Amino acid sequence: MKVKPLQDRILVERLQEEEKTKSGLFIPDAAKEKPMQGKVIATGNGRTSEDGKKIPLEVKEGDLVLFAKYSGNEIKVDDKEYLIMKEDDVLAIIEK
Repeated sequence: MKVKPLQDRILVERLQEEEKTKSGLFIPDAAKEKPMQGKVIATGNGRTSEDGKKIPLEVKEGDLVLFAKYSGNEIKVDDKEYLIMKEDDVLAIIEK
């Protein structure tokens, strides 16, 4: 199944957190927090301004983004978990 976000929404796949600390201790699943970084999988067409003009999104497919801890709505597609969120929920684009 393919998911296409609408308007200013984006589809994000969370990046996996490290399994161990810098000192080499393994972190159990129960102690892990959900990562706040992800990869943009799909984007909508952009938001519409009050005068009816389309405003394109700043993020694009493939961008690595940082978002707030409780942003977006979790969905499951073909046994994979994703987040659908508004572009406003993105705090930053991670550049390498």
